[in-house]
Amino acid sequence: MQASSSAALPETGFLRLPEVLRLIPVSRSTWWAGVRSGRYPQPTRSLGSRITAWRVEDIRALIEGAAGAKAAA
Repeated sequence: MQASSSAALPETGFLRLPEVLRLIPVSRSTWWAGVRSGRYPQPTRSLGSRITAWRVEDIRALIEGAAGAKAAA
C-alpha cells in the first residue's frame, strides 16, 4: 500500500516550486495562474527576497481539500 502524498510531507516547513509540482501535477504556468486567481495558496518570501516557497501547511490543506471534494463527488 502506498502512503498518500500529504502523509509524506513534513509537519512544518517550506516547499519550493519543483517539490510542489511533484505533489500537484499541473504545469508551472497553470500553477502561477492559480496563485493569481486564488485557487492555489500564495507563496511566502520570508526566507529571502529571491526565494519563493510555500508553507507545507498550505500545500497539505490544498491536497486534503482536493481529496475531500473528490470523495464528495
